[in-house]
Amino acid sequence: MLPLNVKISDVFNEPACEKNRAKDAKARQKGCSKPLTPGAAAGGCAFDGAKIVLQPITDVAHLIHAPLACEGNSWDNRGAASSGPMRWRTSFTTDLTELDIVMGQGERKLFKAIREIKEKYAPPAIFVYSTCVTALIGDDIEAVCKRAAEKFGLPVVPVNTPGFVGSKNLGNKLAGEVLLDHVIGTVEPGDAGPYDINILGEFNLSGEFWRVKPLLDRLGIRVRACIPGDARYLDIASAHRAQAAMMVCSTALINLARKMEERWNIPFFEGSFYGITDTSEALRHIAKLLVQKGADPRLIERTETMIAGEEAIAWKRLEAYRSRLEGKRVLLNTGGVKSWSVVHALLEIGVDVVGTSVKKSTVEDKERLKQILKDENHMFETMAARDLYDMLSEHKADIMLSGGRTQFIALKARTPWLDINQERQHPYAGYDGMVELVRQIDLAIHNPIWRQVREPAPWDSQQQPAVQAAFEVSQ
Repeated sequence: MLPLNVKISDVFNEPACEKNRAKDAKARQKGCSKPLTPGAAAGGCAFDGAKIVLQPITDVAHLIHAPLACEGNSWDNRGAASSGPMRWRTSFTTDLTELDIVMGQGERKLFKAIREIKEKYAPPAIFVYSTCVTALIGDDIEAVCKRAAEKFGLPVVPVNTPGFVGSKNLGNKLAGEVLLDHVIGTVEPGDAGPYDINILGEFNLSGEFWRVKPLLDRLGIRVRACIPGDARYLDIASAHRAQAAMMVCSTALINLARKMEERWNIPFFEGSFYGITDTSEALRHIAKLLVQKGADPRLIERTETMIAGEEAIAWKRLEAYRSRLEGKRVLLNTGGVKSWSVVHALLEIGVDVVGTSVKKSTVEDKERLKQILKDENHMFETMAARDLYDMLSEHKADIMLSGGRTQFIALKARTPWLDINQERQHPYAGYDGMVELVRQIDLAIHNPIWRQVREPAPWDSQQQPAVQAAFEVSQ
């Protein structure tokens, strides 16, 4: 296995990233993300990023080799959903103490923890995560995992991504390298077929991929592996026998998609399941790639027939909202694939996008957005909380779509807000998901509470003159 510093350099030198190719050699070595301010609690670390990618593998036991605080609360991590095993929702930790660290008991305690998990829970695999503390004291998790795998007869996968090595996004990519090094290609499926695909960078938040999978099932297309949403270990281990792949979030796993294409000739494209048009285009592209790899050419015709029927149903359902939402102004404060895919979906129903964040978006994401918006002034890399508040309080937007960290800015400005990030409670992917997104926007904007909170308080409009008069009499 390559040393961690070599692995990081390789990830920084990602040839499939257009932005990375434009840099000189010195700039590539600095990586893709600006370093966080020491002590800052925003943005996450490499350990966090790796766990985000790997924990939704639902039947695996995830063991954190660290003091207890490094694990925190794993339950309902990021809202990813499982249709079966629930093992992933309860992570394990070695719970290192100061005495364990001083006395050098970390590796021994790790080995015992692996044995206990194997005997008590019998998972198909155990993922062992290194953290800042155990990396700094020099615990060799690769050696322990190798010995445990030999001793207990199951895959024990080292995830060497201590938080101090970089950002959350780097941790995403290093997790992809872990899957390439230890998991993908280790199991040969007995049922490989010409209609098998992989979906990469899809996390099944709020179960939204379940709104897309039935469409693929109707076409006879089998998802060999969805990485990582609602995944199973054996599915990922045999993912190298898929015929094509769709990349949903390139900022997270572009290195995984590229290397699987190089090693196993699995062509991929980047697409989105947000919005009617993008969902249809994604289905068309999947069918096209499968036909190119040998599937029945009639698959394209069947795909078009299904798309026509699904689009007609979706547009008919959306028509009820058009008069209520047409011309409404939306401020989108997110990033990555959502910076363009959600914008495209909103424009389809006549909503105006007054601004969208492109933080964490790739060059390709930004180019798509430029073509969609036709105005680069509506794109912003970052916007300070004060600027967001000013924009909303001056009623330049009717609603803000963002993650939970900025919801209180909208609420303070007495502006409707809808969660579009991982903590959301509603699935927005596919044709049904688009209808649900529009329904939630309509509910938020037309909620009567906003009219009430914008009215002057009773003590400002009525009681204040009376109080003032009473004060003057008393004088």
